[in-house]
Amino acid sequence: MKNPPNYSVRSVDHALQLAVMLQVEGPFGVGEAAERLGVAPSTAHRLLAMLVYRDFAIRREDHRYAAGPVLSLGGSSQSRTALLRSVAMPHLAGLVERIRESANLQILAGDHVRFIGSVECTQALRVGNREGMVFPAHLASGGKVMLADLPPERLDALYSEAKWADRLDQRPNLATLRRELRTVRERGFAINAGRTERGVTAIGRAVRGEDGRAQAAVSVSMPTSRFSRDRLSDLVSALALTTRDIEEEMRGTDLPRTRS
Repeated sequence: MKNPPNYSVRSVDHALQLAVMLQVEGPFGVGEAAERLGVAPSTAHRLLAMLVYRDFAIRREDHRYAAGPVLSLGGSSQSRTALLRSVAMPHLAGLVERIRESANLQILAGDHVRFIGSVECTQALRVGNREGMVFPAHLASGGKVMLADLPPERLDALYSEAKWADRLDQRPNLATLRRELRTVRERGFAINAGRTERGVTAIGRAVRGEDGRAQAAVSVSMPTSRFSRDRLSDLVSALALTTRDIEEEMRGTDLPRTRS
């Protein structure tokens, strides 16, 4: 279970957010960084300069910043993730406006789920920005809907005893997980009731490619105190509309399925 620290170092948090942006989205300028973080351009410039110094970033001739040697991913991975995020974020914002709860975009990364986009709602009590964070896929709502779409042999490989040898105490029971994922497939959505963060409930639904396979997931998250089964139908319907709209916009963009 992951909970925020009792204290925070804002500059460190901002630097880490920039590092994640560089790794999963590709190059951007100082102005874009400042806007995303909600800081002055001079502050964003200082943060980026430190990332360059530590090889997390490089400054290109066009004065934009790109992932450095420490963070570099293949260009195709960056473009795939950046395209997915750019298409999905306006739809996430619309979802938040409809349901007044926070929303997230996730991809599968091995046996973890990675949050590549997050939109906070405006309620005083809310789930905050999760962008850049990772959680065990078998616990997160978005992770479960993507795991439910994997071929049985791929699921077995992800959760083999050999792969989990150094953390067997955290390895899920595969028979129990298969049953849970079968229910997720039948329902078309997954629920995470406080399994990754205490006091937080989330509902997730897959974003599917033209081949019908899950390539990402959208989830809505809220304080558990504000969730009730009476809300579930409306939340699932809103998720279905959002994922459908993302899928329609992505159609024809030649976005490969995210590999796990």
